Amino acid sequence: MIRAVIGLILGALLALSAVIVLERDRADIAQQQMLWGDTPVTWMQRPASTGPVIIIAHGFAGSRQLMQAYQISLAKAGYVTFSFDFEGHGRNRQPMRGDVTALDGTTRYLMEELARVTDRAIDAVGRANGLAYLGHSMASDIIIRQAIEDPRVATTAALSVFSLAITPDEPRSLLMINGQWEAGLRAAAQSVMQQIGASEGDRIRDVTGFARAALVAPMTEHVGILYSRAAIAEVIAWYDAEFGITRASPPSIAPYGAIILGGFAGIVMALGGLATLGFSGKPRRVLPIAPRAFWLAALLPALITPVVLRGASLPFLPVILADYLALHLALYGGLAIAILLITGHGSVIFPTPRRVLRSLWIGIGFGAVALGLMGLYLDRYVGSFWAGGARLLPFVMILIGALPAMIADAALISAARAPIWKRILVRFAFLASLGLAVALDFDRMLFLILILPVILLFYASFGYVYGRLGRGQAAVLGVGLALGLSLAWALAASFPLFQAG
Repeated sequence: MIRAVIGLILGALLALSAVIVLERDRADIAQQQMLWGDTPVTWMQRPASTGPVIIIAHGFAGSRQLMQAYQISLAKAGYVTFSFDFEGHGRNRQPMRGDVTALDGTTRYLMEELARVTDRAIDAVGRANGLAYLGHSMASDIIIRQAIEDPRVATTAALSVFSLAITPDEPRSLLMINGQWEAGLRAAAQSVMQQIGASEGDRIRDVTGFARAALVAPMTEHVGILYSRAAIAEVIAWYDAEFGITRASPPSIAPYGAIILGGFAGIVMALGGLATLGFSGKPRRVLPIAPRAFWLAALLPALITPVVLRGASLPFLPVILADYLALHLALYGGLAIAILLITGHGSVIFPTPRRVLRSLWIGIGFGAVALGLMGLYLDRYVGSFWAGGARLLPFVMILIGALPAMIADAALISAARAPIWKRILVRFAFLASLGLAVALDFDRMLFLILILPVILLFYASFGYVYGRLGRGQAAVLGVGLALGLSLAWALAASFPLFQAG
């Protein structure tokens, strides 16, 4: 009980401190939220700033919020910045379109959207004191191709970059930064530099205006680079050099990643303490699962599901791979629950009617509160989490699958009361089943790899919080419902809307 109180107080203080720091950091930045056609745009700058315009583009499954560390830092450095949600992403109501493998398909549509945002940004500013692009991952290719086509773009900075459009001559000014742990992307950037007789780490500039560099952000990977202070500093320094801006000292850059992570950890701690305090008392007994039934329910669905569902889909769902996820979760969870029922362990999930009803109320009520609090924080500082009505259908369909999958999860780990090795085994088996689905149909399931960070974050945050709930008086069914509700929304909010053709 005392530990729960301490966790609640310390977690709340940590979260509040992070929010105060993050809000104070942007207090001297003027910002506007706009809708240009179907494209949501965020405009940030210091009041009365006359610096060059920087258009900031996010990567696949990202959003404007994911690029905030760069946008705020650039705005504080005197640049006029615009970030936006590509079609299919964040709060953009227009789904991604076309063939994702063809240059005249999805790539062309995204380039056209970038061009429209660029035109509107220059019109909004009402001057042309210089124009530059900044993009991450998928957007690195988009901004490079558009910079080659648009002579107004003076320089381009690309993070986690890969683009076949780069030549020894174009684009004329290009900064490439990859994370230290992005070996494949670093190799590609090194190959680009070798074409002009240079190496990784070199900064090339000549009197004709040609400029190129391939740099490394230390101790980072594909997501960490978005919060790398070293990478942000290099981007600002590159733009300064290209636009002839001099400073008495380098601009100060906040440790956004550490602050955001600390604040989120605080929310998780506080909710975990609240769950323990609010539903403490004498824990309800969770019936044990016989070893044979446990191993069958934990492993057999993980092997059977991807094999049975190979090639299956629900093509009417407007989110990439949401159709397959809904089916995979439903079959995986259904098989696990069926095994528990057949082996005589149904009472683990469905105890007395009175306990079932109480468990339902606790799971749904507390799950909604936790999802709301964590979701508000994530949506403000990390990425688009409340993206609107277009994602309701995918949410409902994924929820139909997520509920049995997470109820089975809660049953197999005895509502988080099982030994740690069992909890790791059950969740690793689920992730392995998704990995097997990718291996069986790599070309179609490639994007499924991108949900791995989402699920790992889900287990580390929501899984912990609802584990505290399970150790109190909430039974397996309530914990499973809370897990299912949160997982379904996290997946529906993370993946882009897509319309084939």
